[in-house]
Amino acid sequence: MTVQDSATHPATVAAGSGTLLAVLAIVSFSFSFPATVWALDGFGPWTATGARGLLAGLLAAVCLAAARVPVPERRHWPGLLTVAGGCVIGFPLLTTLALQVSTTAHSAVVIGVLPLATAVASAAITGRRPPRAFWAAAVLGAVAVVSFALRQSGGLPTLGDAYLFGALLVCAAGYAQGGRLASHLPGWQVIAWGVVAALPFSALVTVLALPREPAHPTAGAVVGLVYIAAVSQFGGFVLWYRGMGVIGVPRASQIQLAQPLITLVWSVFLMGERLPPLAPLTALVVLCCIAATQRVRH
Repeated sequence: MTVQDSATHPATVAAGSGTLLAVLAIVSFSFSFPATVWALDGFGPWTATGARGLLAGLLAAVCLAAARVPVPERRHWPGLLTVAGGCVIGFPLLTTLALQVSTTAHSAVVIGVLPLATAVASAAITGRRPPRAFWAAAVLGAVAVVSFALRQSGGLPTLGDAYLFGALLVCAAGYAQGGRLASHLPGWQVIAWGVVAALPFSALVTVLALPREPAHPTAGAVVGLVYIAAVSQFGGFVLWYRGMGVIGVPRASQIQLAQPLITLVWSVFLMGERLPPLAPLTALVVLCCIAATQRVRH
């Protein structure tokens, strides 16, 4: 092994581990929409959103207390509040509302624009500009999923699309800020403090929504709620922000292009929805775009 190989080997190993963490996070996130649909069988949209954040916040608080983690410095709190507002409050609520009027498959594909939005938000926040080849591949992947979504809806945006568009904007900001913070704080602490910061809102929403949206918890609804609280809202983010901290927000975000396609598989096998004919072709284009963004030097 040459001196150059010795110098680059640790970086290569770190990049590989960061990519693996991001991939595992995306797989865990890909089940969020089906789990949300299950939760909506027994809980109203506001109740599901509040309870999701409440349970995740309590779990995170226990983990932070057990690890004796000190309160983050004041300079980190604007970013943590962005994570709370975008990833703990805004995205869950807006996607839950969207899933009441859109199918799981359609919603998943629309959210496929999130990687591009995250890369743009990251560039705006950090000032770092990925090369043109990266943007070309990212835009092509976003165009592929948007074209797919519009074809599914007859070429016109729907109310569900409006909810989803708002969701991807606030989530992109939360992802970008969380990825930036993960280079200063352990990834699990970023999301843990984010859901803890959102606890007052989550508790208030739950208390106000329960009397107005009577719960009829079935086994499936409870399983869905537990999943979106423990995994979608906390566990998956532990992997996601750690992966972002290692390989960078732009590169990690583009791995998420695969999430809608994995969710499509879940929607067919678990929700009984029909696989759109263009899904395989869209999947191929998206996978090629992901490969291109991962090969570009940042």
